[in-house]
Parts: sequence; structure tokens; C-alpha cells
Amino acid sequence: MYRVVVGAMRKRTTARLLLAPAAVWLAVLLLAPLLIAVVVSLSTRGPYGRIIYELSFDNYRNAFDSLYLSAYWRTIWIASATTLLCATVSFPVAYYIALRAPERWRRILLVLTVIPFWTSFLIRTYAWMLLLRSEGVINSALMYSGLTHEPLKLLYSNLAVLVGQVYGELPFMILPIYVALDRLDLSLLEAAQDLGANRFWTLVKVTLPLARPGLIAGTVLVFIPSLGAFITPDLLGGAKSAMVGNLIQNQFSLLNQPFGSALSLVLTAAVLALLWFALRAGLKPNELA
Repeated sequence: MYRVVVGAMRKRTTARLLLAPAAVWLAVLLLAPLLIAVVVSLSTRGPYGRIIYELSFDNYRNAFDSLYLSAYWRTIWIASATTLLCATVSFPVAYYIALRAPERWRRILLVLTVIPFWTSFLIRTYAWMLLLRSEGVINSALMYSGLTHEPLKLLYSNLAVLVGQVYGELPFMILPIYVALDRLDLSLLEAAQDLGANRFWTLVKVTLPLARPGLIAGTVLVFIPSLGAFITPDLLGGAKSAMVGNLIQNQFSLLNQPFGSALSLVLTAAVLALLWFALRAGLKPNELA
């Protein structure tokens, strides 16, 4: 009995020692900055951007002022549209790679999917600026083909922001769906067809339910970063397409750290709520890794 107790204590001690570096890392780089942001958000802005530590909830009340409702609404609908378009485009791609592509082509197609990550997101956004501007490739091709007689106003619009967001977030939807479909037992599809289901109903009744974890994971991985996006709206949307991320960035640029911290914590609370709903919907934490 003594040996059993000593062995259990040693295992617990070893486990704590192994977890200690990660715990310290999270405390220093996650919890401490979060606590600092909470304290700053409850403070007020002084002259020349100085922080006055007179605690109040004024910044949180100002965060829900009607002045910012348009930016909140724009953030929600662009993030939702980005997620929906990514899911619509990604599912056929992931389905083909996982279940239809020859074995020798799967790795090549997966590499092509993640190739955009090899280039800076900022550079890729600037590339879209070159494509969408008045004298860019798209407008030049449309005018040369005779479809339009003058350049279309593609850049600095909500459409440009949506296109840039979908392009940037697409791999985050393809990969989780691919992983879910790659684990699918093909005998289930054959059984459904043997029982009289055509390809459409096999897709609806068998494939989609089994791909549900990948769809949920992809939705979380796309929707949450889209809520906090600020590079794409800033470069492709301009001042008329400002989102919550741009509001936060502007407040810190104006040395209004208390209000910027309050906005960032409101966004953090919204993200945590979405994660909670995703977990309640059946998403497992390891599916986000």
C-alpha cells in the first residue's frame, strides 16, 4: 500500500513539473496581458494620451454607443458571409481531395492548399489591391474584352473586403473538412447506395453528418479571425468599410488605450461566447488544433 501511495505521488509530481513551463508561459503571455487590458479598460484617458487610473465603466458604455453600431453590423455580416462562402467553396474541394482524388495527387493538392501560408498575408493583400484597383488586372481585362467601357469601382468597398477575407481564410475551412472526410468509412457510402440512396441523398444523409465536426471546426477557425480582421478592411475597404478591428487599431493609434482596451475585451467576450456555443454544438477542443 505504501508503495502504491508513493508511486501515485511521484506521478502527480512529475505531471506538475511537466505542466509547469506551459503554465508559466500562459500566465506571463496570456493572463498577465489580459489583466493589464482589464485594468486599462476601466481607466480614463488623460492629456497627451496619459492613462488615469480612475476606475469606471464609461469605456464599456461608450463601446455600445450608436456611433459604432454600423461597424459592429458590418463586422458581423462580413464575417458571416466570409464563413458561408468559405464553407460553400471548401466542401467540394475537400470532398474531392479526400474521397475522389488519386492517392498520388492528394499530397500535391494539400500542398497547393497551404501554399498561400508561405507568403505574408500583408503581401497577399497588397496583391489584391493591384488586382482590384481601377487600372488593375481585372478592370483592364473587362475593358479589353468590351464587357465594360469604364473601370468598375471594385477597390475600397465591402465587396473587396469580402473577397480578400474569403481568399485569406479559405485554407482554414478546407483543411478541417478534409480531415473529417478523410476519416470517413467508405463502406458507409456503399451501404447507403445499396439501400437505395442516390448520390445526392448519400451526400445529405451520410457524408454531411459525418463531416459535421470538420464544418464546425472550420466555421470557428474562419468566423472568429474574421471578427477581428483589420488589415483587409483597412487596405481593401478604406474608411467606409471599417470593422471592429479597425476601431480598436484607431483607438490605440490615437493614444486612447482605455477605450481601445474596452473594445478589444468586448470582442474577446464575443469570441469566447462563440467558442462556448461551438463546444455545445459538439466540437471537440482537439479538432481546433
